[in-house]
Amino acid sequence: MSTEPVAELPTQSPGRRSIRTRLLLLALLPLGVVLPLVLAVLAIGGGDYLDRLLITKVHADLAVARGYYERVADGLGRTVEALATSERLASGLRRAPGSVEPLLAEVRLAQQLDFLDYLDLPAGRQAAAEWPVIAAAVAGSPATATELFSAQQLRARDPLLAERALIPLLPTANARADGRQSEDRGLVMHSAAPVRDSQGRLLGILVGGRLLNRNLAFIDHINQIVYPEGSLPFGSAGTATLFVDDVRIATNVRLFAGERAIGTRVSAAVYEAVLGQGRTWLDRAFVVSDWYVSAYEPLIDSRQRRIGMLYVGYLEEPFAAARRQAFALVVGLFMLAMAVAGVFAVFWARRVFRPIERMHATMTAIEQGDAAARVGSVPSQDELGIVATHFDHMLDRLQSQASSLKRWGQALDAKVAERTAALEQAVADLKAAQSQLVMTEKLAAIGQLTAGVAHEINNPVAVIQGNLDVLRDLLGPAAEPVAPEIRLIHEQVHRIRLIVAKLLQFARPQDYVGYLEPVAPAALIHDSLVLVGHLLKRGNVAVEQSVDSARHVLCNRNELQQVLINLMVNAIQAMPDGGVLTLAVEDWDEADMPVGLRLVVSDSGQGISEADRQRLFQPFFTANKPDGTGLGLWVSQSLIERYGGWISVDSLPGRGTRFVVWLRCEPLTP
Repeated sequence: MSTEPVAELPTQSPGRRSIRTRLLLLALLPLGVVLPLVLAVLAIGGGDYLDRLLITKVHADLAVARGYYERVADGLGRTVEALATSERLASGLRRAPGSVEPLLAEVRLAQQLDFLDYLDLPAGRQAAAEWPVIAAAVAGSPATATELFSAQQLRARDPLLAERALIPLLPTANARADGRQSEDRGLVMHSAAPVRDSQGRLLGILVGGRLLNRNLAFIDHINQIVYPEGSLPFGSAGTATLFVDDVRIATNVRLFAGERAIGTRVSAAVYEAVLGQGRTWLDRAFVVSDWYVSAYEPLIDSRQRRIGMLYVGYLEEPFAAARRQAFALVVGLFMLAMAVAGVFAVFWARRVFRPIERMHATMTAIEQGDAAARVGSVPSQDELGIVATHFDHMLDRLQSQASSLKRWGQALDAKVAERTAALEQAVADLKAAQSQLVMTEKLAAIGQLTAGVAHEINNPVAVIQGNLDVLRDLLGPAAEPVAPEIRLIHEQVHRIRLIVAKLLQFARPQDYVGYLEPVAPAALIHDSLVLVGHLLKRGNVAVEQSVDSARHVLCNRNELQQVLINLMVNAIQAMPDGGVLTLAVEDWDEADMPVGLRLVVSDSGQGISEADRQRLFQPFFTANKPDGTGLGLWVSQSLIERYGGWISVDSLPGRGTRFVVWLRCEPLTP
């Protein structure tokens, strides 16, 4: 590629010099006009933007503080509710109500509560008239709220709480004028939960609370969460405060002497906006002795009354000082930029024309048929130099057009192959869906046929039963010689009726649930082993049992036995050369709460392949068993799912198979 100039640069003329002069003026005039405008925009708009950023940050800080406050309140509620429903409290109440005091003292100390009391039902109903959270607990629902306790109410709980809540008021500039000398009310996180006996009857109410007056650890932790060390730039400092009405009862705002500003009051403007109108204050505010970027929001009690405020904020002066320094720096930089730009504009204006003239000469040569003409390298590396380089690159790309088209064709072929593979997968999915539809229709047909056969069998069975009763009544004592035969006929008729019931159960399982009763798993395993005993002896299979649960499940015993026998027979058949059949019963708990139990049936056979394991619970899948119907596991799964449980399987080829029946203590009602 040629890198030499195509034509000599023409001699400069007075006209060109005038153009250069105009370009120089165009370069300098915007600097003289735009830079002052930019400074004005920065001075006005930049300050407003910084103020919005500061307000946005303090709003986010308030959300963090509120979130922690709510988490502490929720934690208090969960603590009281957990103790109210605990067995330790229930057992203590069964012995004597007074015996729970050591337990309450232990929990109160461990959870750092200021009071934790058990109220019997009469006392709870009496307190419900005074406190909505206790009224909710009497109604059967745990509740937690922030409440305002009077000095008398605190003293009734503990005289020390009343002393801690008492806060002398300090003179505060801009505060609302009133004649109070002290604040003796207490801001309390208040929680209550019902206590019930084993039959679900309400015995009493468990009430707990935490006083926030002078709770410095609590407010310091909020401040540490919202404003961790190093989170505020420019040496600013963050603060947090809790208010009762307009009085600071817990704060890390400091007075001039370095002590906490407990007992000082909020300004009248903030009081009117937050407690008077119920709005969230997001603005600068004078706090004790300094201006802070502040956020206040009201605290609401259980009666939806505004009883206090939550505050977070940080010093404004460091940001104001940083803004002034930044503005001064920008002004200095702009002045320096104007001076430097003027000097360089004079020297660089003439370099603008050289790349333009060379590009013009190259375009002229290409128009005359010289396809190899190029601008070549130019001294300047500014936008014009980049344009010249891009112009040469564009000419080079025109020469590589053919190879690019070829690559695009190959990419198109790859896309076609990809779409073809996706289409083949879609066809395979369609075939699988069609197979599933055929299976569904087959099951529906079998269900209809089964229901019809059961109906037709019931008619002759009813005739046999009726005539047999007539025969026995007519013969009277003469029927004694054939009494065993008549009893045998009765038994076989009853057996036919059971078979018909099973057929109807298969055809319409939702209409044939059966009688539910508490079933002990140990007895169920014992009875099932008796029924499969002949298979165990014939197959040389040893049995290992592990019953680690004493729970009962509410279900139909015959149906659960049918599921267990089906799993045991499958396990025995999986060990044709003998092995070990393991039966286990385990507790099923979730979140430390009893849910039900697990029946485990394991074998030491060859296991199940991954492909067969995915189809185990599909109807008519027999896993190559010559005498199987493919309905056993499907029916078993349907029976267990009816009670809200399920059957899981874990198997590795060559290492045996483990079926687990997950049963709830009580079935889920649909």
